[in-house]
Amino acid sequence: MRLRPALILTLATVLWLGGCATRAPWDGEPEPSESSPAPSLPSEAGEEIDRGLASWYGEKFHGRRTASGETFNTNELTAAHKTLPFGTRVRVRHATTGKEVTVRINDRGPFTKGRVIDLSRAAAAAIGMLQTGVAPVLVFRD
Repeated sequence: MRLRPALILTLATVLWLGGCATRAPWDGEPEPSESSPAPSLPSEAGEEIDRGLASWYGEKFHGRRTASGETFNTNELTAAHKTLPFGTRVRVRHATTGKEVTVRINDRGPFTKGRVIDLSRAAAAAIGMLQTGVAPVLVFRD
């Protein structure tokens, strides 16, 4: 089968133009979308970042890799948040009891509608929410 020179020229042009497109290298962070706003960190410690329901995750994920690449340890004071940068330290206060714990963000989530943060088992125990599984919380910049 013989291709016409115009068709070959058109195909070559499309491929050439497509090769000229540039895109920043992916750094592992999800791109912000309209449904998940870009992370914004308050400048002052103690300022409220988020509020809503917290849940916790434990043994099923113990030893698995987190979104940050580190190994999840349910006995460490860590948490998953949808947009906060990895390594961010936040203070989580149980809205009913007032108990607080400081955690480090090392994973993405929660993936259940209406929840703002997923705590490790140790962090959930620190604020007394192991039995209920879900609790209302306030999240502050630490």
